[in-house]
Amino acid sequence: MPSIIITGAGSGIGRATAATFIEAGWQVGLIGRREAPLVETAGDSDALVLPCDVTNEAEVEAAFAKAAAQWGRIDALFNNAGVTLPGAPIDEIDVDAFRNLIDINVVGAFIAARAAFGQMRRQDPQGGRIINNGSISAYVPRWGSVPYTTSKHAVLGLTRTLSLDGRPFNIACGQIDIGNALTDMATAMTKGVPQADGSMAIEPVMDVKHVAQSALHMATLPLEANVQFMTVMASAMPFIGRG
Repeated sequence: MPSIIITGAGSGIGRATAATFIEAGWQVGLIGRREAPLVETAGDSDALVLPCDVTNEAEVEAAFAKAAAQWGRIDALFNNAGVTLPGAPIDEIDVDAFRNLIDINVVGAFIAARAAFGQMRRQDPQGGRIINNGSISAYVPRWGSVPYTTSKHAVLGLTRTLSLDGRPFNIACGQIDIGNALTDMATAMTKGVPQADGSMAIEPVMDVKHVAQSALHMATLPLEANVQFMTVMASAMPFIGRG
């Protein structure tokens, strides 16, 4: 039975993806800062609840070690934990808020990937897969999104480098770039969000289950094949021709 650890598993995309992998028969480890939401995600399954802060190296290492000890190996990581900030021009963005976002979205992604890479490199048979949650903001920004867009460009660099560095160890790395999946974070899209021309507009959204199914497809490929980048988005949202 294959195994996966999902960060940010207490809500949104992480919770939906965990449910999809559980239903598909995977062994699933759930990482998040608060235990109660992880327990809710696990439901009556045998998913492994691993409460920890992705920005804390020792906690993350302990969580991965616990999962590896129970399952014997870790086949995949969905590196999903992340936060955003309200849109604003750069001179109105609090520096401490920027630092906190980078700590979670970039440093946290690095720490989780580091733990997964190390385990996948050591285990026998060697190898595994890391799927980073990017965003269409890894390519094209929204208005007022300096912190989030900066973080997702960094994740793009992480993905590309891990794809290269993982080759000798049979570790594949890909990225899923998501646009307007309907989660709590995206409910504002249904009410109206700022556009580049200064207007407010309601944007199309999609069911988050499409993201979860896409991640499952990426994870179930044999390691000889890799989806390097996949964009999954609401078809009519402003991405192609954004602005």
